[in-house]
Amino acid sequence: MRKQAPGTDAGEPSHGEGSRGDQSFESILFARSGTYPDAADATEPSCFGDLNLDQVVASVTANRAEYNLKGFFHTNLLEVDDVAYRHEVMRDLERNEMRDCVLAFAQAMKTMREHFAQMEKIFVPIQKQAWFLDAVDIYSRGVLDLTEALGRSEPRSRGLRGLLGWLRGYVASKDFPAMRSFIETLQADFAKIRYCVYIRGEGFVVHRYEGENDYSAEIEQTFRKFQQGSAKSYLTKIHDYVEMNHIEAKILEFVSLLFPDPFKRLAEFCRTYQNAYLPALVARFDREVQVYLSYLEYIDRLRPLGLKFCYPELSKTDKSLLCREGFDIALATKLAADDTVVVTNDFELSEDQRVIVVSGPNQGGKTTFARMFGQLHHLASLGFPVPGKKAKLFLPDNILTHFEREEDLENLSGKLQDDLKRVHDILDVASGRSIVIMNEIFTSTTLQDATFLSRRIMRKIIALDALCVWITFIHELASFSKETVSMMSMVVPEDPAQRTFKVVRAPASGRSYAMSIAEKYRLTSDDLEGRLP
Repeated sequence: MRKQAPGTDAGEPSHGEGSRGDQSFESILFARSGTYPDAADATEPSCFGDLNLDQVVASVTANRAEYNLKGFFHTNLLEVDDVAYRHEVMRDLERNEMRDCVLAFAQAMKTMREHFAQMEKIFVPIQKQAWFLDAVDIYSRGVLDLTEALGRSEPRSRGLRGLLGWLRGYVASKDFPAMRSFIETLQADFAKIRYCVYIRGEGFVVHRYEGENDYSAEIEQTFRKFQQGSAKSYLTKIHDYVEMNHIEAKILEFVSLLFPDPFKRLAEFCRTYQNAYLPALVARFDREVQVYLSYLEYIDRLRPLGLKFCYPELSKTDKSLLCREGFDIALATKLAADDTVVVTNDFELSEDQRVIVVSGPNQGGKTTFARMFGQLHHLASLGFPVPGKKAKLFLPDNILTHFEREEDLENLSGKLQDDLKRVHDILDVASGRSIVIMNEIFTSTTLQDATFLSRRIMRKIIALDALCVWITFIHELASFSKETVSMMSMVVPEDPAQRTFKVVRAPASGRSYAMSIAEKYRLTSDDLEGRLP
């Protein structure tokens, strides 16, 4: 049996654990274990802050902090089959009976860890050993229940089928049944122990139970007739502390002397299984499956609002894209708290089209559209259902973003130079498999200079054959080449100051609707002249 101490990180990989049952199973998250770096070392991608994915991951993992899951959400998959592997598991876990049995196992593992945490607070050796026995009992029964429940549910995914095969081999192996037999024998032996405690003056005597009568029921019956309705209770609550007091510890010591054999075997059990009860693969599954469960719980909170999620069709060669009813998942979560539903949007690219240029009025949903585009592709690269009714997406190697930032007064280089450096760094690492998102760059310079610089960068992105969303106030970029597609954020025709937050396929109009905003807030020249002396 694979050795692992109780405090070992549940996320540590177990090489060779697939030797029981299904030879190929090593991870419920990765079809090819060892292909990707350890998630514990994965740092947050630089695009997360711009795309608000840091908010999404924080919300998804909030209820599972003990598992340290964030690194898994930072590690995107690079092969379509790796994504398909997770899609299969996720579809299995969307079935109630499958999710319930995995949740029950996770709860057993959590209870086991709570027992070990309590053990650290216990100083009576025999009591500590008893808690260890209970913890291993909870774990092993959890494994048996999971194996049985998975078998009844008949998983369809490669991941859960592989796990089931491994578990069946594990519970049928020599070590696991021997451990279960040891536990059950000890529990039966301890259940037979009967003893009496006699209080004599300031001391007490412990001896074997020898058939003495138990008068507790008779005493209770005798004094019941003196009970007076709902009289005020003066009873004091006695706290049930885990740690024994010195009297209880001494009684336990005397009992162990009266019945030495079960206590000797308990000590033997602890020595035998202290570092050998929990295979690393079981601990790894317990941690990794939380990634699926946490994300499913997160999107289940949004579905009642009428928002849809789908399993996207993915390719790492075909760059034609399609999304129906997509939305910014971070914004949707924020609005859901106010019982407001986020506006959904569509997009599509076909043939040689690579760049979506979005123009239109400020505060019209352009940046939200860009975030949605990036979020969709990152979530898709994690193997998760994405926001939308239908989606065909590209599997990128990287998502590179440049969003407008306020000028840093301590940075003597100036905002334009800072923008140019950031763009240079993006283009330096971008490839034909990258997704680039530019959000209103070069706003600190003149229109002429911004247009010149933007055209140079656009040529570079098109030459790379990278996919791109470009939010801009330079309307002529929308018709830059055959690779560009123009989209616009829309306003209510009757009231141009009111935004619809819909971004649709349309030629750039060249209008920013600034006058309608000035009129709305009484900031036109006529308004100002009338109010200023």
